[in-house]
Amino acid sequence: MPRPGLPRRVLVAGTSGAGKTTLAARLAEILDVPHTELDGLFHGPRWTPRPEFRDDVRALVASDAWVTEWQYRAVRPLLLERAELLVWLDLPVQVRMDQVVRRTLGRRRRRTVLWNGNVEPPLRTFLTDADHIVRWAWRTRRSLDHLDERLAVQAPHLEVVRLRSRAEVERWVGRTANRAERPVPAPPGVVGST
Repeated sequence: MPRPGLPRRVLVAGTSGAGKTTLAARLAEILDVPHTELDGLFHGPRWTPRPEFRDDVRALVASDAWVTEWQYRAVRPLLLERAELLVWLDLPVQVRMDQVVRRTLGRRRRRTVLWNGNVEPPLRTFLTDADHIVRWAWRTRRSLDHLDERLAVQAPHLEVVRLRSRAEVERWVGRTANRAERPVPAPPGVVGST
């Protein structure tokens, strides 16, 4: 049952490596709403874009409750239109780059199956693919600068929470969990909760 005053439609923003999906999953658990990973809607087999992507996003935002990542420029307006809260992970560049490199290496080493059967490409593609995720993360590291100012114009109805460190994230998650009267889910790799 929804608790009064808690958001039911939440976006998590941040550049690659900020921890959007991890935080979105934690928030979905706290708020007791579904989490949909936008990458899973976008990427088809062999990393091809799914033609149903926009329709799937429209169906997602039409529902009463959801948490998802704020990405993919083509659908951002759809997401903003219905969202109540946007949590902006504005972490230092070094933190984001460390995370995206560790994540990419780990997924490749373990051959982790991602969305629709995809796996990280061979590491050598870092040198040959201009859109390799690590190169993409570096190139777009400043793409959300001044996001709060842009959102004030684009989506004035939206509450924006800007978090600039992992400690700020944990404090905010704890306060949100207290408001929801739910336990704080631990971030991946951490035993117990804060």
